[in-house]
Amino acid sequence: MKALITGGAGFIGSHLAERLLGDGQEVVILDNLSTGRLENMQTFRSHPKLQFVKGDIRDVSLVQLLAAECDVIFHLAAAVGVQLIADDPVRTIETNIGGTETVLAIANKFGRRVLIASTSEVYGKSEAIPFREEDDIVLGSTSLSRWSYACSKAIDEFLGQAYYQQYGLDVVIARFFNTIGPRQTGRYGMVVPRFVQWALKDEPICIYGTGQQSRCFCYVQDVVDAVIGLMQCEEAVGQIFNVGSSEEVSIKQLADKVVELTASRSVQEFVPYEVAYGRPIEDMMRRVPCTERIRKTIGWKPKTDLQKTLRFIIAEHREHMGTK
Repeated sequence: MKALITGGAGFIGSHLAERLLGDGQEVVILDNLSTGRLENMQTFRSHPKLQFVKGDIRDVSLVQLLAAECDVIFHLAAAVGVQLIADDPVRTIETNIGGTETVLAIANKFGRRVLIASTSEVYGKSEAIPFREEDDIVLGSTSLSRWSYACSKAIDEFLGQAYYQQYGLDVVIARFFNTIGPRQTGRYGMVVPRFVQWALKDEPICIYGTGQQSRCFCYVQDVVDAVIGLMQCEEAVGQIFNVGSSEEVSIKQLADKVVELTASRSVQEFVPYEVAYGRPIEDMMRRVPCTERIRKTIGWKPKTDLQKTLRFIIAEHREHMGTK
């Protein structure tokens, strides 16, 4: 089996690539390194069954060339992160929608099963907790660029479903909730690596908003289990699946946990969203997935709790910082 992973030098993509290589599969990574990093592939960069190609997913000729050689496609390439979305909404929309259009058209041409990585952001401002795959989505005003990401990923889902319904293409859609683990950076606003970096340096931990907003953080290796399991399951084709943990924690509680686990002297500072991002940003107060569908379909549920995951992340950051 040979897999094409778009965005394979990214956080989740690199862990997926490493797992597939470890399972004996051939892997082709396509990444333009705009948010992905060569450093993420350091542990497997020289693997004989890996091919890395630097390029854009909107390059039709290139994607066609690579897809023709592969059996399945994991489409993870996207513009991600609240900070990047706020700073560069044009890139967010063009990359997410245009890239998915290219991947689906070429997957359909060669009859390749494709997994589309979507996001819990598509639920928007819905308060129907826990979020179920068939729930309505409630997006904010188009005057707020913050919702462009959610909208672009919703279009990706519509495209994927359309290719399945109209052409019979094998499409699986995975809605990732907050995924964390080693290799994730705080560069585009990812909260856990930023908190860990600040705590290890005894610097103030900046919490955007009140800190009462809650999230469910899932360990990246558990997410990889889900992605592989879904792609191997015939019953998953044509369906949408929430992929995430149900262990809910407020952002303030998260900061408390990080401070405790790092034995940090950091204090907490609360920063209004408009100060943090330079413009008003609407946020979801709770983001909790219902994972009944994926559990019934492939028997998946997270194995790693938040405490253990944070320890993995802290250990990685300490190693990089040269601390004990």
